[in-house]
Amino acid sequence: MPGDWTTFLSAMTLALVRVSGMVAFAPFFSSTALPMRAKAVFVGTTAFLLAPVVAALPNTRAELTFSALLGELAVGLVYGLSLTLVNEMLLFAGQIAGLQLSFSLVNLMDPSSEIQTPLLGDLFQLMGTLVVIGAGLDRIVLASMVRSFRVAPLGAYALAAPSPLSIVRAAGGVFLAALELAAPVLAATLLVEVSVALLGKLSPQLPAMFLDVPLKTLTGFVVLTGALALWPRFIEARFAGLLDMAERLIAAPHAAADGLLLGMGR
Repeated sequence: MPGDWTTFLSAMTLALVRVSGMVAFAPFFSSTALPMRAKAVFVGTTAFLLAPVVAALPNTRAELTFSALLGELAVGLVYGLSLTLVNEMLLFAGQIAGLQLSFSLVNLMDPSSEIQTPLLGDLFQLMGTLVVIGAGLDRIVLASMVRSFRVAPLGAYALAAPSPLSIVRAAGGVFLAALELAAPVLAATLLVEVSVALLGKLSPQLPAMFLDVPLKTLTGFVVLTGALALWPRFIEARFAGLLDMAERLIAAPHAAADGLLLGMGR
C-alpha cells in the first residue's frame, strides 16, 4: 500500500542516517582503505534490511522531520566518536614508543587522517585494526547498532547535553590508556638508559653513550614483540568499555524518562 511504502522509505532514510554517522568515524569502517562506493553500498544495504524491522518496533516515529534526522545523526555520531578514541589511543601510544625508540622524526602519511604521523603510530593503528578484525569487534559494533534501535526508537531520539560532555571526558582517558599500552617499552628503554649512564660513570673511557640508541631500539622492539601477546585482551577491554559507554549515552535520556538506567557494569 502507498502508506506502507511511505513508512518503509522514511524508516530506511532515518536508518541510513544513523548507520552513516557510525561508519564515518568508527574504527575499521572509517578507514580510507575501504572504497567510498563500497561504504555507500554497505550503508544502503544495511538500512534497507533494517527498515522493515525497526519500523515495527514500539515508539517508532518513521517521519522525515528535521529533528528526527538530527537525532538519528546524533546516535550514529555518538557511536562513531566514542569508538574512534581507540584509534587515538593507539596513535598516542605509538608516538610515546617512537620517541623512546628514537623514531620521533620518522613520519609517514596516515591514511585515516591524511596527516603526517610518527612511524610507530601508524604501525600501532594497523596492528590495532588487525586485532579489531580478528576479534570480530566490527560485527559487535553492528550488533550494538542494531540493538540501539530498540533502546532509542527510530525518529524519537533527542541529543542530550551529557552525551557530548561524557565523550569529552572519556577522551581524557586516552592518555592513560596509551601510557598503559606503551608501558613495557617505556620501562625497558628506561632501564637501558640507566644502565648505559651507570656504565659511562663507571668507565668514562668507554664510548657508552654511542650504545644508547642501538640498545634502546633493539630492547624496545624485543619487548614490544613480547607485549603483543597482551594486545588483544587490552584492546578488546577498551573497545568494550567505549561501546558500553556509547550504549549508555544513547539509552540515558529514554531511560530517565521511563525511570530506568542502564548499569555501569553491563
